[in-house]
Parts: sequence; structure tokens; C-alpha cells
Amino acid sequence: MVHQTPTPLRSGITTPTAETDVHPTATRTYTPIVVESERTVYTDDYITSTFDYHGQTVSNEGGVFKVRPTKKTFEFRTTRKVPRMGLMMVGLGGNNGTTLTATILANRHNITWRTKEGLQKPNYIGSVLRASTLRLGVDPATGSDVHVPLSSVLPTVHPNDLVIGGWDISSLSLDEAMGRAQVLPYDLQRQLAPLMAPIKPLPSIYYPDFIAANQEERADNLIPGESKQAHLETLRKDIRDFKQANALDSVVVFWTANTERYSEIIPGVNDTAANLLKAIETGHDEVSPSTLFAVASILEGCPFINGAPQNTFVPGCIELAEQHKSFIGGDDLKSGQTKVKSVLTEFLVNAGIKPLSIASYNHLGNNDGRNLSAEKQFRSKEISKSSVVDDMVGANHLLYKPKSEGEAKGEHPNHLVVIKYMPAVGDSKRAIDEYYSEICMGGRSVINIFNECEDSLLASPLILDLSILAELLTRVSYREVSKEKTTEHEPLYTVLSLLSYMLKAPLVKPGTEVVNALGRQRNALELFLKACLGLEGQGDLLLESRIW
Repeated sequence: MVHQTPTPLRSGITTPTAETDVHPTATRTYTPIVVESERTVYTDDYITSTFDYHGQTVSNEGGVFKVRPTKKTFEFRTTRKVPRMGLMMVGLGGNNGTTLTATILANRHNITWRTKEGLQKPNYIGSVLRASTLRLGVDPATGSDVHVPLSSVLPTVHPNDLVIGGWDISSLSLDEAMGRAQVLPYDLQRQLAPLMAPIKPLPSIYYPDFIAANQEERADNLIPGESKQAHLETLRKDIRDFKQANALDSVVVFWTANTERYSEIIPGVNDTAANLLKAIETGHDEVSPSTLFAVASILEGCPFINGAPQNTFVPGCIELAEQHKSFIGGDDLKSGQTKVKSVLTEFLVNAGIKPLSIASYNHLGNNDGRNLSAEKQFRSKEISKSSVVDDMVGANHLLYKPKSEGEAKGEHPNHLVVIKYMPAVGDSKRAIDEYYSEICMGGRSVINIFNECEDSLLASPLILDLSILAELLTRVSYREVSKEKTTEHEPLYTVLSLLSYMLKAPLVKPGTEVVNALGRQRNALELFLKACLGLEGQGDLLLESRIW
């Protein structure tokens, strides 16, 4: 039986609390938020809020848009107790896994290090929860806006308290894997090595057909045998053992391993939950490792997040999660070029400017780039990057012709994505984008962007955000309140589309539209957190500044 070594000095007991000792993004001190309203009730166990959800239905009747306001009243209930949480990463020994673990340990032990810029403090810069704020309201004494960290709106797990574990096809302990990744400066690695060395990845699953052939040399830490059913049972046992060994209340499983090729959707194989489970039992070739990890997590009642672009969540996997009321989220971390693209395209289209083509070029030298040098794995990434502008373009029928019957898409900008493997640049990814647009009277506009970023240092905070938010959402239940009936509290829907802000190709509830516009994604997250406190969305109308 394999036991995973617990993260050293767990629970963040050595984290200083004084503001002067730690970076503001890592501190534990914040001003509590209490909503004084008859619609918000606090008990020792719950925050219970009543929230009116306003909308509008629009129908075209005889050439006239008829708009009818709607209102539904919901009660949200959030469990206040923050659990002892474990994060199990698939790909623990990769660049993201080692960088994230090192970041948590450096913050937990307040390890400082020197670079040519001077003494550096550990921090969680890049984390939406820990390093960004939400506009809560206005201070009546000064008339100024009051902003609070997103992590303080509802009770959330502090990253320093996470217990880290997971799987990897490479057997290197995390100190050696950190050195192999070449992400962090040597002075920091030197101090972290004794804390990272005891952490060793559990054996993982390796099906060569799903990742690039160049990954075979790393695959020396594998679950034995070829039975996919036996592999599934091993993964489930790993999750249970990790949870028990570390006395955890909850576990989130996160795929940050290699990008896989797309799985073929085959009727009778992965189209329903029953067929998918049967396919695992019979060892069908189209059951991918990531889908197997997702199924294991679902059956163990753990949220599963897919941080890579492949179609892990085949229809049968989504149905299985629905049946078990387990939580899933994905796909693919949105950390650099795609995040900029979702902002800039939204800006251009909303400004009435028509992008005609978007050309995106990347080169990087880490193992992710090496794996993506294979055609099938690149195709998975190309799909997730290419769909990011669809909803923004589709929202403006003045610039783009809507799709006709039988068409998958209407008029659309030419969109090219290129990714090349360049070992010399390591984790420092280069991204070059050209936006070629039509402007007034047949004119043309060209915007070129050159973006250099350290890939894993952007991705790691997002893994924290996605995992901690997923855990928070497991503690939120709701019920609809009306004159006719009041339903019982139930969990949120299986697919956690509120995580979209951090994801390139957001998974959404079947039958609902995907939102890629970054501003709308962020707004949805803020509004939901406020709704759990019974607060209405406070936009930028600023009516008080526009009237007498």
C-alpha cells in the first residue's frame, strides 16, 4: 500500500499574522464583513441570504421586441466552517505542480530569497482570490468606494493550509522535480529543497496513445497492469487513503498533467454514464487517463477540475457527475495570451470595430511545449484557444452576419493559432498576436502585441483559485422561494461554470451558452459572491453622481 507523505508542517501554523511580516496577498488578517439586513441571517453554522434574481425575456412579436421583466427569489445558504482541505494534483511533479507546491511552502514558512533586484517576499500575486478586490459599497463618511479582497467575502480556505498530494508518471521527488522544471530562482530552491524532498508523487496512469511519444522517457512511476477498471479502483483508493492519512474534510482533484489528444465520442462507449462505466470495465481504448481520474473523483464525491484542453468531460462523464451530484469544472487554464485575447476582442467589438483576423503565435520550452509539439496534442490546445472569441463576435450582428440554418457558426474572423517548442526559452513563453480590423470607411487597423510570461508562475495561482473556489461552492446550497412553493435546499448544478474566468474553454451546463468575455465572467463571479450575502449587484451606473 502506497502512502503519500503529508505536506511538512501542515495547516500553516508557522505563518506570521502581522501585516508587516508577510505580503498582503498572504496575510490572514482582514476586516470581517457583516451585512445588516433582514434578508441576511448569520448563525454559527450558516450565512443565509435571500436574493431577488432579476432578468428579462425578449420576444420578437410582429417586428417589435417585447421585453418582459422577470424576477425569481432564491435563498442561498453557505456553510461557514472552513474545512481542512487537500489538493491532489495529477501531474504533481510537473512545472505547475512543483511551482504551486513551492509557492505554498514558501508562503507557509515565510521564506525570503535574494535576486538581483534584492530581497523577495513570498506572495500569491496572480491569484484572483488573494490578490484582487471587489467593490463592496460606498463609505458614507467619505463618499469613496470600499474594496475588499475576494477571499474575504465568504469563508474560504487559506492557501497556506492546503495539504498537497497527487500523482505523476515520473518518480522524482518534488525537490528534484522542482530543479528539473527550472522555474524558481536557485536561492529559493535551495531553501525549499528540504521541505519538498519528502513529497513523492503516487504512481499514475500512462496510456501512450493519449500523450506525445516524447513523454515515454519520464514514465517510470506507473500503476501496474493494463486493466482500466483496476486503475480506477486504485485511484479511488488513493483519494480515500490521502483523505484519511491527513485527516481531511474535503479533497479537490486537479488535472495539471500533459495535454491529451481528443477522445472520440462513440455511441455506446462514452455517450452515457452507464456506457462509460462499462467501457472502463472492458478497457475500451477511447477511455483517456484524464477521464478515468474524473470518474474516480466523481465516485469519491470530490470536485474535479480539468486544467488542460482535452475533452476529459465526455457526455457520459458529465451525466455521471449529474447522477452523483459531484462537481466538475474545466477546461484549460487561461493565464496569458488567451486572457489578453478575450479582453482585446471584447474591447474591439464593443467599440464597433470589426476584427477580420487574429493571428496568435507562441513558442515555449517547458515540458508542456514539448508535449504540444505532437500534432494530436496541439490540436486539443488549438481548439481551446480558437473558440475564445465566439460569443463576443456572435453578440454583434451589425458587424458579423449571423449563422444561417445548418451552419455551425456565422461570419467570423480568420483565427490562426501556432505553438512551437523552443527548448532554450524554458518556462518563459513568448506570445505574439496580430489583430487586423476593419474601421470606418473601409480603413484598416493593426494591433500587434508581444507578450513574454513565465508560464507556470501565471498558472499556479489559478490552480489555487479554481481549487479553493470549487471547495467553497460545495458549501453553498440554494432553494427557490415563491408564494406557490418553497423547495428544499440543494447543491449547485454539477458543472461549475462560475470558474470560467480562469479557463480558456469554459465547461457550461448542457444547453446553455458559453461566455468567454472576460468582463462578463468576472462580473458573474462577483455577483454570485454578493448574492450569497444577500447583496444586489452594484454596477457602474453611479446614479448618485448623475442626478441633482
